[in-house]
Amino acid sequence: MSPDVEAQTETSYHKYSYQQGNSLYPSLRPLTFGTMVQPETSTLSGEQIVKMCEQLEDAGNIERLATFLWTITHQPHGEDVTNVIRTHESLLRARALVCFHMGNFQEMYRILESHKFTNGSHSKLQAMWQEAHYQEAEKLRGRPLGPVDKYRVRKKYPMPRTIWDGEQKTHCFKERTRSLLREWYLQDPYPNPSKKKELASKTGLTAMQVGNWFKNRRQRDRAAAAKNKLVHEFFKFMFF
Repeated sequence: MSPDVEAQTETSYHKYSYQQGNSLYPSLRPLTFGTMVQPETSTLSGEQIVKMCEQLEDAGNIERLATFLWTITHQPHGEDVTNVIRTHESLLRARALVCFHMGNFQEMYRILESHKFTNGSHSKLQAMWQEAHYQEAEKLRGRPLGPVDKYRVRKKYPMPRTIWDGEQKTHCFKERTRSLLREWYLQDPYPNPSKKKELASKTGLTAMQVGNWFKNRRQRDRAAAAKNKLVHEFFKFMFF
């Protein structure tokens, strides 16, 4: 995308409020910009729109991504660009991601179930699908889910074939993956987001899965340390 277009778009990403309205994206309500002029996107090509969505997704800037998605659907475009906005996988994935972060899980499910995604998008979309169902179950039960609870949720809400190739996957990581995770854990038990992303790329996991593994490992280590301390104090009391 040209610097002029990116700068023009940049100026309009500010705090906004949601209102009810209609668009290609029913879950993305019109954004109130006050007196600010919305970025002009009607001159953008389909390729530029796709690139901008991918950049915002990679940067994790959900607020700007939501703003951009709403804007491009409320400004005129040619037929070819409109088709890109409606059907391109990067746009669909971006819509689902924004819906996930807005808590609009029903719309996210509709997007994921209505479009066939390529394998490159599967891992991220599968994580979103499962996490959304976990959050709904936690809200319904009023408590955090344990491993058995999560297993039951996964069984009750299997991933649609639109984001899954049909191959059964185990939730136990392969030995090579576990070995690499342990190696990185010994170096740094609290990896920052960039390290999580790098490790996710090396293992084929999602950054969320990597983060959960490190969190669980730290909890196990703390529990083991507490137990060892208790045993040590017991023997110290008994024999010294």
